[in-house]
Amino acid sequence: MREFIDVTGKTEDEAISKALAQLGLDRDDVSVEILERAKSGFLGLGSCPAKVRVSYGPEEEEEIIPPAPQPKTEKAEPVEQVRKPKAPEKKPEKKVEKPAPKKENPPKKESTPAVPSQDLGEEVDDEKAQAIKTFLNGLLAQMESNAEVKVYQPEKGRYKVFLVGDNLGALIGRRGETLDAIQQLTSYAVNRTGGRVRVQLDAEGYREKREQSLQHLACKVAGKVVKYRRSVTLEPMNAYERHVIHTALQDVPGVTTYSTGVDPNRRVIVAYDRDKR
Repeated sequence: MREFIDVTGKTEDEAISKALAQLGLDRDDVSVEILERAKSGFLGLGSCPAKVRVSYGPEEEEEIIPPAPQPKTEKAEPVEQVRKPKAPEKKPEKKVEKPAPKKENPPKKESTPAVPSQDLGEEVDDEKAQAIKTFLNGLLAQMESNAEVKVYQPEKGRYKVFLVGDNLGALIGRRGETLDAIQQLTSYAVNRTGGRVRVQLDAEGYREKREQSLQHLACKVAGKVVKYRRSVTLEPMNAYERHVIHTALQDVPGVTTYSTGVDPNRRVIVAYDRDKR
């Protein structure tokens, strides 16, 4: 059962900040309902502070599970059939053999790039990158995978790691669960010696496909929330996937989002907000 507190402040943001400080929670951990908006009044008369209700704790709502991109499988391209041109009628006494028409080669299937197209710079080989490669190469050997490990550092404190190879579906797993587990193990192994960094792991462009799927889902659910004026709870997601949902809907009229629960079962709730219409 969700609990709540009512807090006032000069502005809505100040009231929310007071509530978060009082509860010791982050903005992502609570839902906020604006009870009264701040009014400045006229010449100092008639002014009133903002009042918000901050709810926290578990909440059960309708659950929607977004489709997850399936690991890429190779399919044989159909060979285009070329009709043999009809031979012109010939006189019986003169038989002319026509050469068999050449079959056209099927178009070559474009392979998925090993690394996304965005500019990630050169591969890095610092101490953390070496630790990442050492751990992953050992783990992949145990999993009998020949995937190659490529490490980039798009910004300080964050490493993007790509597993490159063929038939990596087993490393991705159902809805990316195996990939998430490998990422968590890698992050733990690299950060246990100090100097905490963030590790993001991808294979066959799964993360990019998943992000597009989540953005599409967010828009679809937002339309449903506005139409029926009821909250919708999404499936459990990791912190990055929840961030994708929050970002996709932050400027959508009539909709607000917040998270509830504890990892690994933490979920995003998409709620109707009449004040944003």
